Amino acid sequence: MKAVILAGGLGVRLKPFTQVIPKPLLPIGEKSVLEIQIGRLKQFGFTDIFLATNYKSDYIERFFGDGSEFGVDLTVSREAEPLGTAGPLKLLEEHLDTPFVVMNGDILSLLDFGKLYDFAAGQDSLLTLTIKKEIMPFDFGNIFFDGELVTGIEEKPDIVMYILAGIYVMKPEIFRFFPENEFFGMDMLIKRMLAEKERVSKYELTDYWLDIGRIDDYYTAQKEYNQHFNAGEQASGSER
Repeated sequence: MKAVILAGGLGVRLKPFTQVIPKPLLPIGEKSVLEIQIGRLKQFGFTDIFLATNYKSDYIERFFGDGSEFGVDLTVSREAEPLGTAGPLKLLEEHLDTPFVVMNGDILSLLDFGKLYDFAAGQDSLLTLTIKKEIMPFDFGNIFFDGELVTGIEEKPDIVMYILAGIYVMKPEIFRFFPENEFFGMDMLIKRMLAEKERVSKYELTDYWLDIGRIDDYYTAQKEYNQHFNAGEQASGSER
């Protein structure tokens, strides 16, 4: 099975670390972020892996080579110009001839990629999004009223949102929605599909998930690595 990791980001919010090392190669515990991701994908039978790169592509290519050291068949794709979060996939269209997983290169998760893939394959849609429930505390009371009269109060309610988790499953026919060699984000793809009345499915992720977008997130990943991604984690996956 095939998977694409989007590993071309500049990692601006992770400076100064990313001035020297591309974000997907930042060390977490004993491994880089990309090594952890590739290891997770391999556990569930994804052995054809493509790395979509831009910033410091040479570092990533030298580190992984053809992927044989990591037990996968790995291809590094380079953007001549930044193409966004969806645009780089168009460069790989000829290789992605079966349903494939796409994930951001700054995410750590214990998601069961096999269950996600099987779910998406059974959907009558070309795109399945993973979503994650986020609960954020609100620091003020919410007042309800009718005209000038107060009818109720809710003290510091939690705000519940469902966010994009940065992991997708796509089917090859989806490329008809992609422009040629243009900047194209995932949000643009989703909006285009919905505007054209194309079905888009969702899969709720309830497993461990962390987006390493900021310095604080990176420190959190360091602290939680042993709990989630060390030896014990290896036993949680299953071969497919």
